[in-house]
Amino acid sequence: MNRPFDITYIWKAVPEILSGLGVTLQFLIGTIVIGGLLGFLATWARLSGPKWLRAIVHSYIWIIRCTPSIVMMFLVFYGLPEVLLGVFDVDINSWNRLNFVVIALSLLFSAPCSEIMRSAYLAVAKVQREAALSIGLTEAQAFRRIVLPQALVSALPNLGNSFILLMKEGALAYTIGIVDIMGKGQLIIARNLGGYSIETYIALAGIYWLLTLAIEKTFKLAEDKLSAGKQPLRAA
Repeated sequence: MNRPFDITYIWKAVPEILSGLGVTLQFLIGTIVIGGLLGFLATWARLSGPKWLRAIVHSYIWIIRCTPSIVMMFLVFYGLPEVLLGVFDVDINSWNRLNFVVIALSLLFSAPCSEIMRSAYLAVAKVQREAALSIGLTEAQAFRRIVLPQALVSALPNLGNSFILLMKEGALAYTIGIVDIMGKGQLIIARNLGGYSIETYIALAGIYWLLTLAIEKTFKLAEDKLSAGKQPLRAA
């Protein structure tokens, strides 16, 4: 149904769209936890694992980075239940759809997360770790007190960018029936038989813009806090 553009409808749509924010935050937080853990394990494998494991992880990262988000979402939602049922006789068709979103996004997030962690770790000069060991710190203490804080500061800007990208990729969750903020917008458009679509998408864009600003600010504050007063060790 064609209607003239109504700027006031943008503000009318915002409250209903925001009612789906809780769902969006649920799968984003789950993705950060699981995807971050997968990324850390992949980083460890590439830095310290045997050659065969490094080759497997390298292939995994390459495949994930080359897979479009929508393809990954459909592979997990439609393909994973079929594989588990056919191979292991495990039926997960009754799972909450949020679980499939978290799995798909975690896989997508783990690959860039691993590369960011690895590059941040390698950016810390080896001499700093050696200096820490020379003053009596253990390997674990040297990593926790010297290497990790500097690596985190180095990684935070790129992790923030990856998190913003993850949030935007999460908008695809509506394609499998998740009613998040994007899903709410699609319901508004469907209820109006295609009317007010431009107004609704403008409202969605504004909400995503504000969320992006909030993420950028949070990561900037974290970076400033971690880097405050920290000076790298220097070789004698």
